[in-house]
Amino acid sequence: MENKYNHKQIEKKWRGVWAEKPINPPDNSKPKFYCLDMFPYPSGSGLHVGHWRGYVISDVLSRHKIMQGYEVLHPMGWDAFGLPAENYAIKMKIHPEEAVKDCIKIFKTQLNDIGTVYDWKNELSTTDPAYYKWTQWIFVQMFKKGLAYEKEMPLNWCPSCKVVLANEEVIAGGCERCGTEATKKNLRQWMLRITDYAERLLADLDGLDWPEKVKKMQSEWIGKSYGSEIDFKIDGSNNAIKVFTTRPDTLFGATFMVLAPEHEFVMQIYTNEQKNAIEAYVKAAAAKSNVDRMAAKEKTGVFTGAYAVNPLSGGLVPVWVSDYVLADYGTGAIMCVPAHDERDFEFAKKFGLEIRQVIQKEGEQITELTEAYIGEGVMVNSGQFDGTPSAQGKEVVLEYLEEQGIGKKTTNYKLRDWVFSRQRYWGEPIPLIHCEKCGVVPVPEVDLPVELPRVEFYEPTDTGESPLSKIDEWVNVSCPTCGAAAKRETNTMPQWAGSSWYFMRYPDVNNSNALVSKEIAQKWLPVDYYIGGVEHAILHLLYARFYTKFLYDIGVVNFEEPFKKLFNNGMVMKKGGGKISKSKDGESFSPDDLVANYGCDALRMYELFIGPPEQDAEWDSRGIEGTFRFLNKLWKLADDVRANPAQTTKELEFIKNKMIYDITYRLNNLNLNTVVSGFMEYTNKLSDLVKTGGVDKATMEVMVRLLAPFAPHMAEELWELFGNNGSVFAQGWPACDASKMVEDTIQIVVQVNGKLRGDVTVDPNSPQEDIIAAAKAAIAAKLEGCTIVKEIYVKGKLVNFVVK
Repeated sequence: MENKYNHKQIEKKWRGVWAEKPINPPDNSKPKFYCLDMFPYPSGSGLHVGHWRGYVISDVLSRHKIMQGYEVLHPMGWDAFGLPAENYAIKMKIHPEEAVKDCIKIFKTQLNDIGTVYDWKNELSTTDPAYYKWTQWIFVQMFKKGLAYEKEMPLNWCPSCKVVLANEEVIAGGCERCGTEATKKNLRQWMLRITDYAERLLADLDGLDWPEKVKKMQSEWIGKSYGSEIDFKIDGSNNAIKVFTTRPDTLFGATFMVLAPEHEFVMQIYTNEQKNAIEAYVKAAAAKSNVDRMAAKEKTGVFTGAYAVNPLSGGLVPVWVSDYVLADYGTGAIMCVPAHDERDFEFAKKFGLEIRQVIQKEGEQITELTEAYIGEGVMVNSGQFDGTPSAQGKEVVLEYLEEQGIGKKTTNYKLRDWVFSRQRYWGEPIPLIHCEKCGVVPVPEVDLPVELPRVEFYEPTDTGESPLSKIDEWVNVSCPTCGAAAKRETNTMPQWAGSSWYFMRYPDVNNSNALVSKEIAQKWLPVDYYIGGVEHAILHLLYARFYTKFLYDIGVVNFEEPFKKLFNNGMVMKKGGGKISKSKDGESFSPDDLVANYGCDALRMYELFIGPPEQDAEWDSRGIEGTFRFLNKLWKLADDVRANPAQTTKELEFIKNKMIYDITYRLNNLNLNTVVSGFMEYTNKLSDLVKTGGVDKATMEVMVRLLAPFAPHMAEELWELFGNNGSVFAQGWPACDASKMVEDTIQIVVQVNGKLRGDVTVDPNSPQEDIIAAAKAAIAAKLEGCTIVKEIYVKGKLVNFVVK
């Protein structure tokens, strides 16, 4: 055995061995474990050390399960449609298809450098027509069930990327991809009725073994609230403005109303005097994102000149327009009760509107409010409801409104329907055809996939129209229903379409007859362990849950939740806490040079060592030198033991089993940074023993088996050098013998009147009187001249002498 640890030679050797003899061959007799990474979108900058962290964690778990006797599915693929790939292709002046192929080659090389157990026979790409055939098939089923519909609406628009953005894709008022300030544009869109699943998406969170923060984020995004819909009749009109409120008990205090600038009544009810002001305000609001509108510190607004009738008091309330009200939340109109709502109070003060208190704190008198009172109390200035406790008033008033036919109990959600079309080239074509006679009809399933046409020019347009609309030979088709001249849908699907169900395809990636066969789905699905960043907590995970529930409803799968267990790994940050940008910092944080200089195993260990895996950690490339030195020390230890193995002793049996217990316990609790530190501690302990009494081969081989999921190349090499046949991964995970962890002697504390006075080493199985006698002898000098009143022994911990 060489004294020097030659990582380059060892890692190259074992990757070749694994390619010929996989450590995870198919075996139906074993229980299954499906471990999944959130698949990446391939870009030219390649993977950085932050991506490695999550992939190393999943690989450790997969290798551990293999050693525990599981058949493991641990696949990898590419989320290759969408803006990242297309923008990169535009930048490099090549076709997206070629850009994606080149980038995938880079990523696969880097992933192989990690030494992962990915089975590339299960590889998929969302851009493969054989894959997106089924993405389109799912959309067709949703269209047939009425979940997909067409709508023209004001949407977030990125003028740089030239694409519609879902509300979730607008961060701090800007495009999440490029940061450009988002504006508004009226466009024809395809929508998915994810709101039909709002209640199930919310209720089923309770049964998920997911981080609480993720479940809370999803719950808040769905945003369920109970209240009532109330009609405010427009004065002088037969129309009524419908509002949603969670506080019907404050209805007598509604002194004005506010409509979203996009509300259908805005351009119908304004007076001639207010025409110019209203049109200017609506135009200005269209240029703002929803995020900016909600975050604005100062409220703005314009009076329409129109009034509505308060359905309880009968008083006229002025109708205003303000952009802090959003068209896609609730009804796009609110009743304003400034005395009991902080936002309404601020608005009323600014524009001199009436503030009428209708909830009074019990025992206090009504005075002029200096701020909104938002607490509980009793109803006042509320006609027949005066004196009713406000909590009770919510129900009492609502019942009265329902009796009068002007209100009804309802549940509201913040969740909005999913904007599902994009005005870009690089995406799945939406499989619909527009016919003047038949309307919109789906492409027949036998004609799927509708393949994306290969074009030379694919840059997005400034008008918001898809580049596909210019390809006449692709657009112009016959209606599959009546045969008349018709046109294809030219918008494409969002990037989220392919990633919302990809986990179902991995186990049956080559099936051309079904999305996944029922037999294979029964075996492998749902995913047992899903690993990825918390940045996908809302969008991707919510969409994946929605798709799964829909496919369950139509009988494709027999489960309603896609991922049994979710783990969010922390991000790797730049020094000082800045986020690593793949496009800007990728080269600086590339793992390639680190692998070349220190080896894959050293980098794997360092990725785990930098901190608790669920927490963010700052990156310092110099830190890998520490794990590299550790591996060299472990290599030397193994070399010494192999050259001069000792006989097994009781002490070595204790150390071996304690090591198994410690590493297993930390691994099972995903305390992976402490697993690495544990290996370092035991390497030091065993190295010290080599210098004194020696270390036996059995203890060293157990350490190698424990090391295997973490530093697999080194572990395989050491296992072979110790004279063993077959892979170390075929040996099973070591089991701890608790009976060998009982120590012959222990050290206990000796106290006098509760204060530490010394310690003593004893046999823990000795009679109590012998232990007390030994403790007394150990501090005899400190007991001179004292009378012992009481002797207290806490087994295995301390002896305390109470003296006077």
